[in-house]
Amino acid sequence: MAALSIRMTVVTAACLVAFAAPAQTPVDARAVVENGSAGGAPACVACHGLNGEGNADSGFPRLGGLDKAYMARQLDALADGRRKNDVMSPVAAALTPAERAALAAYYAAAAPAPAPPAEVDAALGAVGERIASRGGGQKGLPACASCHGPHGEGVGGTFPRLAGQPASYLRAQLTAWREGGRAGEPLDLMKTVAGKLDEAEIEAVAAYYAAFSTPSGEQP
Repeated sequence: MAALSIRMTVVTAACLVAFAAPAQTPVDARAVVENGSAGGAPACVACHGLNGEGNADSGFPRLGGLDKAYMARQLDALADGRRKNDVMSPVAAALTPAERAALAAYYAAAAPAPAPPAEVDAALGAVGERIASRGGGQKGLPACASCHGPHGEGVGGTFPRLAGQPASYLRAQLTAWREGGRAGEPLDLMKTVAGKLDEAEIEAVAAYYAAFSTPSGEQP
């Protein structure tokens, strides 16, 4: 009888837990993208587009096809203050963890139209290509390609795609890394790298990667 009583107690407790924690409704990521969230986050489409095409004129990055784990980690960092951005920090904080994960998955699966090739001054592009492909020997600067791929296509969930991102966005992020406005990545690698770049080199690297015309990193 004692054993039966114990089994009944366990079953009753399991039932109470089941009733206390109903299954969570799946997030409709597209609805959040188009209309915003119940928590007050604005519609993602206003800045990043329905398919993550971004807005080069305003410096909003292309999200379509970026790695899901990378985007989820950035949204979480923006929400909890490890990464600071005047525009995106309050947006991410207004999203639930489930919404952030769903939006990362949504944009990772999106396929935006190829970005139009950016015009780049030949001399500036040559400096950017040198840094991206070979780094800077005297400064001990590693090649961008060693982490982000030979065409800036990105590698896994740690190193994002650079190819086709707006030059203004890339320039702003490199500057933020250099000046301490962005942190939290493994080993603070980008803080070290960006700290070795001067203004002209940042401009050149940003222009070089912006000239890649497609999300997959193919050159125009």
